Amino acid sequence: MSEKFDLADLKRRMQGSVSTLKHEFGGLRTGRASASLLDPVHVDAYGQHSPLTQVATVSVPEPRMISVQVWDKALVIAVDKAIREANLGLQPTVEGQILRIRMPELNEQRRKELVKVAHKYAEEARVAVRHVRRDGLDVLKKLLKDKAIPEDDEKRHEADVQKATDETIKEIDSVLATKEKEIMQV
Repeated sequence: MSEKFDLADLKRRMQGSVSTLKHEFGGLRTGRASASLLDPVHVDAYGQHSPLTQVATVSVPEPRMISVQVWDKALVIAVDKAIREANLGLQPTVEGQILRIRMPELNEQRRKELVKVAHKYAEEARVAVRHVRRDGLDVLKKLLKDKAIPEDDEKRHEADVQKATDETIKEIDSVLATKEKEIMQV
């Protein structure tokens, strides 16, 4: 079994951590309406547990309101119940087949709690990137030990892995700073 060093694959895996972080940040409520806020909501429809997006259209008509257009009138009550029970702190208002959800203002204490959660997500992403770096360095050490690459190449590739790691962590910090600013805006 001969292992091969693939910097592009390591970078792709590191970017996966950034993508996951951005997705987690999308579900973090900032007081501003976002359709992704309802991603975790699942509705009991037609005897199945279905994602909300499979039974309704979610839109954001105003900065502080989410609109949910339910396709089947028989599911309006089930969608309303699912949103209320999703522990998102949202209270929809039913108007026919449309549910309107006003985003409540966030108080200062809640904003600080959200910033802590954002920092936790960012740290998890940094740890994931460091794991990818460790995997890459382990492959390099094994290749050097098996004499598959010269020491000079190993050192050069190590520097490339570290550079990719530093760039990705810098990107994570940048995404975190943007989200923190968004959360703390009044």
